[in-house]
Amino acid sequence: MSDKYIPSFSLTNEMMMLVSRIVEKVQTVQAYSSLDSMPKLRHVNRIRSVHSSLAIEANSLTFEQVKDVIDGRIVLGLQKEIQEVINAYEAYQSIPKLDPYSLDDLKKTHEVMTRYLIQEPGSFRNGEKGVFYGDKCIFMAPPTKRVPELMAGLFAWMKESKNVVHPLILSSVFHYEFVFIHPFSDGNGRMARLWQALILSKWKKLFQYIPLESQIQDFQNDYYDVIVKCNHAGNSNLFIEFMLHRIDEILEKTKKELKESSELSDEEKKLLSQMRPDMAYRAQELMGKVGLKSLKAFRENYLKPALEAGLIEMTIPDKPNSKNQRYRKK
Repeated sequence: MSDKYIPSFSLTNEMMMLVSRIVEKVQTVQAYSSLDSMPKLRHVNRIRSVHSSLAIEANSLTFEQVKDVIDGRIVLGLQKEIQEVINAYEAYQSIPKLDPYSLDDLKKTHEVMTRYLIQEPGSFRNGEKGVFYGDKCIFMAPPTKRVPELMAGLFAWMKESKNVVHPLILSSVFHYEFVFIHPFSDGNGRMARLWQALILSKWKKLFQYIPLESQIQDFQNDYYDVIVKCNHAGNSNLFIEFMLHRIDEILEKTKKELKESSELSDEEKKLLSQMRPDMAYRAQELMGKVGLKSLKAFRENYLKPALEAGLIEMTIPDKPNSKNQRYRKK
C-alpha cells in the first residue's frame, strides 16, 4: 500500500452534541429493559432491518411478505427478491459471530448477502462502477484496480482508530467510505448498513436489535443527497451528522416502545405486538391475531382499554360503529 488511508472528516459541535445525547438514550433504553428478554420484539426489529435495507434497494416485498419469507411461509413474489430476503436475514443473524475489523469476515458476509444473486459473491468487483439512485448516476466509484488497496487501507484505519474514535463516529465514517469505494458489483448499500450495525453492536449489544435501517429508509432521498454533498465537499462530516440524527431518532422510538411496554397490561402488550404502525386493521382481524373468538370480550378487554389509553386510534373517529372502521397503532 503506497499511502496510508486516512478518511477525511473533522469533529463538529453538532456531532459531539449528538453523541452525548445518543449515549444518554442508550443508557435510558438499557434501564427500561434488556432486549435480550424480549425475543418477539427482537425478531420484529430484525425483520424491520431486513425489510427496510432491501426496500432502499428497490425490493418490492412488503413487511408482511418479508416476515412470511423469514418465518418459512410461501410468498408469491419475484424469486430474486425472496432470495434477497433469505440472504439478508442470514447475514444479520450472523452479527454476533462477526469481527467488524476483519476484511475476510466482510467478504464472507457479502458472499452470504449476495448468494445466488451475482456471479462472484464475496469477491471485489472486476469492472468500473457508477453509483445510481434510481436512474440517476450520483457518482463514479474509484477505479477497480484501486479497490483492494482502498479496502485494506480502510480496515487498517479502523483497527488503528477503534480505541480512539467513538464507535458512533467510526461506524458512520466506515459507512460513507465503504459506499464511496463501492467495492462489490452489487450489495454495497446492504453491506454498508449491516456493517455499521455490526460496529455499533460491538459497542452496545442492543444495536443488534435496533432497526436503524428503517430510519434511513424514511430519509432515503436525504441519504443519497448527503452522500453527493460529501463527495463534493471532500469529507464525510455531513454524512456523519446525518447518521447520528438517524441513530438518535431510532433510539427515541425504541425508548418510547419500551417505556409503553413496561406500563401496559398484558392484553395491551399483546394487542400492540400484533399491529404495524403503518397499517390499519378491522376489529375482527385483531381479534383473530390475539386468539379470541368473542368480539364482546375483545372489545372490553383489548380494544376499549387501548383506545382509552391513546395507544391506538380509529380511522373514522366520528363514526365509531361504521362497518368500514379500522384501528391503527399511534
